[in-house]
Amino acid sequence: MRDTTAPPVGELRIDMPHRELLDQVLDKWSLSVLNELCDHPCRFNELRRAVPAVTQKSLTATLRRLERNGIIERHVVATRPVAVEYRITRLGKTLRAPVDALLEWADAYMPQIEHARKAFDAEIE
Repeated sequence: MRDTTAPPVGELRIDMPHRELLDQVLDKWSLSVLNELCDHPCRFNELRRAVPAVTQKSLTATLRRLERNGIIERHVVATRPVAVEYRITRLGKTLRAPVDALLEWADAYMPQIEHARKAFDAEIE
């Protein structure tokens, strides 16, 4: 009997847990936050200044999602007043290679993508 749970060869299937993770880790603000945290730990307001278009609410939600997925961690700094900084985890650092691969793909194919966009936009006008 044929195994119907496995996708046919060449078919791309993204299961729900994977789709949810990719949505949370590769969204607009997460990539910007991760880019900042790759260089050094940051406090909340440092991240706000580094990503000026993000709202406080969106940044808070982004940090919580990344923390929940083990990509970043909160570290309480024993100062007065108490401060919190965010750091990328060892797991979070493993995202660098796949994200770089996607960016390389985008660089390589951007001329074709721009051509396709122009052709599409011309058709709908």
